[in-house]
Amino acid sequence: MKKIGIMTTGGDCSGLNTAINRIVRGANLRGWSVVGIIDGTDGLCTSPANVEKLTIKSVPIENARLGGSYLHNGNHCMMNFETAVKTGHLDQFNKMLKTSLAKLKLDALVLIGGNGSLSLAWANRDIYSGLQLVCIPKTIDMDLPLTDRTIGFDTAIDQLTKYCDQLLLTARSHHRWFIVQTMGRDCGMLALNAGIAVGADAILIPEIKFDLDELVAHIKSNERDYGIIMVSEGITIRGHSGRPADMISRKLTACGIPNRAAFPDYIQRAGDTTAHDRILATKMADCALNAIENNETYVMTILRDNVCHTVPLSEFVDAGERVRDPNVPGMCTSNAYVEPDNPLLAIADSMGIYIGQKRK
Repeated sequence: MKKIGIMTTGGDCSGLNTAINRIVRGANLRGWSVVGIIDGTDGLCTSPANVEKLTIKSVPIENARLGGSYLHNGNHCMMNFETAVKTGHLDQFNKMLKTSLAKLKLDALVLIGGNGSLSLAWANRDIYSGLQLVCIPKTIDMDLPLTDRTIGFDTAIDQLTKYCDQLLLTARSHHRWFIVQTMGRDCGMLALNAGIAVGADAILIPEIKFDLDELVAHIKSNERDYGIIMVSEGITIRGHSGRPADMISRKLTACGIPNRAAFPDYIQRAGDTTAHDRILATKMADCALNAIENNETYVMTILRDNVCHTVPLSEFVDAGERVRDPNVPGMCTSNAYVEPDNPLLAIADSMGIYIGQKRK
């Protein structure tokens, strides 16, 4: 009988609990036992490791729709990769993780994380050398290469859409524009998709240059005197400082356009998991279990053409653009961005949505 572990790391999102529930369900049907590692790698820094046995009763199906993670994603009180590197204790930290995992006597570990977590797992793969490592991609940013979708992305779009739907009602009442700032870091996928869903009049993302005067002219030429301007948190404006939505708000105000900046912030990571994300989480959980059954290791599940399969973690690292991790000195993450040929860009342009000029 196999013994497998599950760990969720990095930022949380909706769909994690669905993935955990489905992994436990599928593992139990195979006669395997499952333990959940609490607080991600932080939970491996205690002696003994902070784990709990997972069963269908402990991860009930009616709660699988909820956002967040049954297992939590980290604890600020514990050492992590970031603090270990900064304090010069990375070797000690890695040894602690490897020792804790060895004591758990796992046959396999399912790591559910974003591009930072998966890049770290590959860079420090010796930690997992004594077991099978299977990774499942999750992030609301959709900034991982190779996969067509990540767990949590669809729910985040849905959350933003509902948020903007309500803003539009007050926007109309007060003849006002709302500049909505999304998450996404340096990738504009979330802002682009949510902007299309909402019917935004402008979508500004890090991958495409834009001109503030052009934006102002576009808003002034609109037949409506209200609407949504969707802005990714990763955009920069030369000569301006502060949050992007605030910077654009100041510019519009100076040009006589009534507006407010709006920040949905962490509601993008929350909300009941959409059906699309639940199906994706189930597909990826099943794919991960099959990978364990087939003795695969150092692999990642991906969705390609609506079918889930695995690719080596090394391919994930090589496929993306290597970017220095701002939180872990000396570490690079494998990132993906909105490509110039993304069909939504052409659709936005044909719908009269201002998206800027051309790719940087």
